[in-house]
Amino acid sequence: MHVAYKTDWNNASALPAMPGHFSPNGAPRNNERGYADETIIAQLPTLKKYALRLTRSAHLAEDLVQDCLARALSRRHLFHSDANIRPWLFTVMHNLHVSNCRQSGVRVTFARSQMAITSEGREASQEHAADLNRVFRAINTLPKEQRDVVVLVTIQDLSYQEAAKALNIPIGTVMSRLARGRDRIRMILNAPKG
Repeated sequence: MHVAYKTDWNNASALPAMPGHFSPNGAPRNNERGYADETIIAQLPTLKKYALRLTRSAHLAEDLVQDCLARALSRRHLFHSDANIRPWLFTVMHNLHVSNCRQSGVRVTFARSQMAITSEGREASQEHAADLNRVFRAINTLPKEQRDVVVLVTIQDLSYQEAAKALNIPIGTVMSRLARGRDRIRMILNAPKG
């Protein structure tokens, strides 16, 4: 729930009333179980400080506080009125923040994958294709032991441990073969073209 306006945190009465939560004379109703709106709204300064610590951004903190208030006011019947409300509100806010971070991470990952897909679909330039062919020819000149390690780690993107397990050799051997293979490839690629 992101809004485009700034809330006046100093005037809690400016917050819109939630339907059904006030009696006809305007006084807040207490639920059978739960806090009245005033009790939740009284925690605004503390919630705002906590939101700023979580998000490190005034804009994101304001959105988080508003989301927390909406969630708390809509679910206050779940809270027992004989307990302290502040930890419950902090839990609500923390869970919302974690959820927002996860959603943001998913969006970033999706955007990166889409960018990778669109860039993979492009035709390689002739120069790029020639360079790539030189690298593959250099890899093919390596001794089999080095070539296997270079292909698994650099092309197949396996970790050293995974490559060691796949080749049934110690990790130290993987690392030394990879280093020697990379050095040889560099030497071949940096050699003057003749």
